[in-house]
Amino acid sequence: MKTSWYREPWAWLVFILPFTAVVAGIATYIIANTNADSLVVGDYYKTGKAINLQVAKVKQAQKLGMRFGLKLHNNELVIKPTGIEKSFPVLNITFFHPTLENKDFNLTLTPDGNGYFRHQFDHDLSGKWKITITPFEKTWKIQDTISLPQRDYIDIIPDPTKAQ
Repeated sequence: MKTSWYREPWAWLVFILPFTAVVAGIATYIIANTNADSLVVGDYYKTGKAINLQVAKVKQAQKLGMRFGLKLHNNELVIKPTGIEKSFPVLNITFFHPTLENKDFNLTLTPDGNGYFRHQFDHDLSGKWKITITPFEKTWKIQDTISLPQRDYIDIIPDPTKAQ
Protein backbone atom coordinates (compact mmCIF):
# COMPACT_ATOMS: atom_id res chain seq x y z
CA MET A 1 0.00 0.00 0.00
CA LYS A 2 1.37 3.40 -1.01
CA THR A 3 1.27 6.38 1.37
CA SER A 4 0.99 10.03 0.42
CA TRP A 5 4.19 12.01 0.08
CA TYR A 6 3.27 14.44 2.86
CA ARG A 7 3.08 11.54 5.36
CA GLU A 8 6.66 10.61 4.65
CA PRO A 9 9.13 12.20 7.18
CA TRP A 10 12.03 12.23 4.68
CA ALA A 11 10.07 14.45 2.32
CA TRP A 12 9.59 17.05 5.05
CA LEU A 13 13.29 16.94 5.90
CA VAL A 14 14.16 17.62 2.26
CA PHE A 15 11.76 20.60 2.15
CA ILE A 16 12.57 22.15 5.56
CA LEU A 17 16.35 22.45 5.13
CA PRO A 18 16.26 24.71 2.03
CA PHE A 19 13.32 26.67 3.48
CA THR A 20 15.32 27.33 6.67
CA ALA A 21 18.26 28.56 4.62
CA VAL A 22 16.01 30.97 2.70
CA VAL A 23 14.49 32.37 5.93
CA ALA A 24 17.96 32.79 7.51
CA GLY A 25 19.21 34.56 4.37
CA ILE A 26 16.29 37.00 4.39
CA ALA A 27 16.78 37.68 8.12
CA THR A 28 20.51 38.33 7.58
CA TYR A 29 19.78 40.71 4.71
CA ILE A 30 17.27 42.67 6.82
CA ILE A 31 19.67 42.92 9.79
CA ALA A 32 22.57 44.03 7.58
CA ASN A 33 20.55 46.78 5.92
CA THR A 34 18.83 48.19 9.00
CA ASN A 35 21.96 48.43 11.19
CA ALA A 36 24.41 50.40 9.09
CA ASP A 37 28.04 50.50 10.21
CA SER A 38 28.84 54.11 11.10
CA LEU A 39 32.48 53.40 11.98
CA VAL A 40 33.72 52.96 8.42
CA VAL A 41 35.46 56.01 6.96
CA GLY A 42 34.67 56.83 3.35
CA ASP A 43 37.79 58.77 2.38
CA TYR A 44 40.57 56.99 4.23
CA TYR A 45 43.36 58.98 2.55
CA LYS A 46 42.15 62.34 3.90
CA THR A 47 41.57 60.73 7.28
CA GLY A 48 45.15 59.45 7.28
CA LYS A 49 46.49 62.91 6.51
CA ALA A 50 44.36 64.31 9.35
CA ILE A 51 45.78 61.71 11.73
CA ASN A 52 49.29 62.89 10.91
CA LEU A 53 48.24 66.43 11.83
CA GLN A 54 46.76 65.15 15.10
CA VAL A 55 50.01 63.34 15.94
CA ALA A 56 51.84 66.66 15.52
CA LYS A 57 49.43 68.27 18.01
CA VAL A 58 50.01 65.48 20.52
CA LYS A 59 53.77 65.85 20.11
CA GLN A 60 53.36 69.59 20.74
CA ALA A 61 51.52 68.81 23.99
CA GLN A 62 54.31 66.41 24.91
CA LYS A 63 56.94 69.07 24.21
CA LEU A 64 55.08 71.61 26.35
CA GLY A 65 54.81 69.13 29.24
CA MET A 66 51.01 69.03 29.34
CA ARG A 67 49.47 66.62 31.87
CA PHE A 68 46.09 66.45 33.50
CA GLY A 69 44.52 64.54 36.34
CA LEU A 70 40.93 63.40 35.81
CA LYS A 71 38.35 61.88 38.11
CA LEU A 72 34.60 61.33 37.96
CA HIS A 73 32.89 60.66 41.26
CA ASN A 74 29.19 61.13 42.07
CA ASN A 75 28.63 62.37 38.50
CA GLU A 76 31.07 65.27 39.03
CA LEU A 77 33.93 65.51 36.57
CA VAL A 78 37.10 67.17 37.87
CA ILE A 79 40.10 67.86 35.63
CA LYS A 80 43.20 69.44 37.13
CA PRO A 81 46.31 70.55 35.24
CA THR A 82 49.33 68.77 36.72
CA GLY A 83 52.01 69.11 34.06
CA ILE A 84 52.98 72.75 33.86
CA GLU A 85 52.29 75.84 35.89
CA LYS A 86 50.08 77.52 33.34
CA SER A 87 46.46 78.52 33.62
CA PHE A 88 44.09 77.87 30.77
CA PRO A 89 41.10 80.16 30.16
CA VAL A 90 39.10 77.41 28.41
CA LEU A 91 39.51 73.68 27.78
CA ASN A 92 37.54 71.68 25.24
CA ILE A 93 36.90 68.12 26.39
CA THR A 94 35.38 65.63 23.97
CA PHE A 95 34.03 62.24 25.03
CA PHE A 96 33.79 59.54 22.37
CA HIS A 97 31.91 56.33 23.09
CA PRO A 98 33.72 53.32 21.57
CA THR A 99 30.67 51.90 19.77
CA LEU A 100 27.71 54.30 19.96
CA GLU A 101 28.23 57.50 18.01
CA ASN A 102 25.06 59.12 19.37
CA LYS A 103 26.54 59.12 22.92
CA ASP A 104 29.51 61.34 21.92
CA PHE A 105 29.53 64.84 23.42
CA ASN A 106 31.71 67.93 23.91
CA LEU A 107 32.31 70.09 26.97
CA THR A 108 33.79 73.58 27.09
CA LEU A 109 35.00 74.23 30.62
CA THR A 110 36.47 77.22 32.42
CA PRO A 111 38.59 76.88 35.57
CA ASP A 112 37.34 77.52 39.09
CA GLY A 113 39.33 79.45 41.73
CA ASN A 114 41.75 76.54 42.23
CA GLY A 115 42.41 76.17 38.49
CA TYR A 116 40.36 72.95 38.29
CA PHE A 117 37.86 72.32 35.54
CA ARG A 118 34.56 70.93 36.85
CA HIS A 119 31.29 69.70 35.37
CA GLN A 120 28.30 68.13 37.07
CA PHE A 121 26.45 65.52 34.99
CA ASP A 122 22.76 64.81 35.45
CA HIS A 123 23.14 61.25 34.14
CA ASP A 124 25.44 58.29 34.72
CA LEU A 125 28.61 58.33 32.63
CA SER A 126 30.03 54.92 33.45
CA GLY A 127 31.86 52.75 30.95
CA LYS A 128 34.77 53.03 28.56
CA TRP A 129 35.35 56.40 26.87
CA LYS A 130 37.94 57.95 24.61
CA ILE A 131 38.65 61.45 25.88
CA THR A 132 40.30 64.33 24.04
CA ILE A 133 41.52 67.49 25.77
CA THR A 134 42.44 70.56 23.71
CA PRO A 135 42.83 74.27 24.48
CA PHE A 136 40.53 76.83 22.94
CA GLU A 137 43.13 77.63 20.26
CA LYS A 138 43.55 73.91 19.38
CA THR A 139 47.34 74.21 19.28
CA TRP A 140 47.91 70.94 21.16
CA LYS A 141 45.91 67.85 21.98
CA ILE A 142 45.85 64.97 24.47
CA GLN A 143 43.91 61.74 23.93
CA ASP A 144 43.42 58.72 26.14
CA THR A 145 41.01 55.87 26.70
CA ILE A 146 39.57 55.75 30.20
CA SER A 147 37.03 53.80 32.20
CA LEU A 148 34.59 55.77 34.32
CA PRO A 149 33.76 56.35 37.15
CA GLN A 150 37.12 56.98 38.85
CA ARG A 151 37.36 57.85 42.56
CA ASP A 152 41.06 58.76 42.33
CA TYR A 153 42.75 60.99 39.82
CA ILE A 154 44.06 59.23 36.73
CA ASP A 155 46.84 60.75 34.65
CA ILE A 156 46.00 61.97 31.17
CA ILE A 157 49.32 62.42 29.38
CA PRO A 158 50.16 63.04 25.71
CA ASP A 159 51.00 59.83 23.89
CA PRO A 160 51.50 60.01 20.10
CA THR A 161 50.57 56.33 19.72
CA LYS A 162 47.02 57.15 20.87
CA ALA A 163 46.48 60.05 18.47
CA GLN A 164 43.69 59.84 15.92
